[in-house]
Amino acid sequence: MVLPKTILLSLLPFLLQVDAQSTGKTTRYWDCCKASCGWKGKISLAGGSNPVGSCDANDRLLTNYDAASGCDRGGAYMCSSNSPWAVSEDLAYGYAATTIQGGRESTWCCACYELTFTSGAVRGKKMVVQATNTGGDLAANQFDIAMPGGGFGIFNGCTAEWGTPSTGWGAQYGGISSRSQCDAFPAALKAGCYWRFDWFGGSDNPGVTFKQVTCPAALTAKSGCVRSGETPTGPATTSTWTKGSSPATSAPASSPSTGTGSGTVAQYGQCGGSTWDGPTQCVSPYTCTPSGEFYSQCL
Repeated sequence: MVLPKTILLSLLPFLLQVDAQSTGKTTRYWDCCKASCGWKGKISLAGGSNPVGSCDANDRLLTNYDAASGCDRGGAYMCSSNSPWAVSEDLAYGYAATTIQGGRESTWCCACYELTFTSGAVRGKKMVVQATNTGGDLAANQFDIAMPGGGFGIFNGCTAEWGTPSTGWGAQYGGISSRSQCDAFPAALKAGCYWRFDWFGGSDNPGVTFKQVTCPAALTAKSGCVRSGETPTGPATTSTWTKGSSPATSAPASSPSTGTGSGTVAQYGQCGGSTWDGPTQCVSPYTCTPSGEFYSQCL
C-alpha cells in the first residue's frame, strides 16, 4: 500500500525523531574527584534514586553522600569502578562528564547516551556512557570520558587518593601517551587504563554522533544511580572483551565473602571485592552481586 503524500508529510517529524542523532565531541579525563552528580541536592533535582557513589581513599564505597570531595579537602573520591570496559570488539560501557545543549545539570545527571564514534581508530564503534559528572569547562554536546590516565584537567584528587605525583599521570590535559605507562598504575585502575589503548585504539578526542538511551543495568549497578521512572535494561554484569579474543570472555567475579566487617549493607552499597574489608551481608531482599574483581554491590 502506498500512503498519500499528505500523510507521509504529516508523519515526517515523527519518523525523524525516532532515532534522533546529534553531533558532539569527546575528550578524556581522570581527576579522582567526587562526581558532580554524587551530591544529594543534584540527584534530587534529577529525580533519581541515589546520587552517584563515591569512594574513600582506599577505594571503598562511602555511604555518606554528603562527604566533601577529595578535591576540596574532603575524603570522597571517584571510585575505580567508574573505569570504562569493553563489552565486545565494537561496544564499550563507561562514564563521562557531560554538557548537552539545551539541557541543564538535573537533566544530564545519571542519564545515558549511546555514542557512535566518527573519527580516529575507534571510528564506527559504539560506547554507552552514563553522565556522572558535569563541568563548567565543557562545551555544548561534549563528553569528557572518564578513563584512568586520561589527564587530571583542572583538578587533582589522585595524589591524595592514590599517591600519584603532583604533576600527574602524563600531561595535565590528555594524560599518558603509551600503554606501557599503565603498568605503573594501581591494580584497580590498570584495566581501565589499558582499555584506552586496546579497545579505544589510543584515539585522540574522536568526534561522535549520539542519542539518549535507557541506561544498561551494568552501568547503574556500578554508579548506584537510576533516574526516576527509568528501568535499566540488561544484566547487572556483563562479559568483558579483551584484545586478541574473538568471543567475549567472562569478567573475573569478586567474592562477596571477601570482607570481614560486621553489619549489613543497603541497596546499591558495596559488599565485596578483593580489597574489601567491610560488611558483606545485604539487607533483605538484596543480594551481594559481583561486577568485577574489586567490586560487589547489593542489588
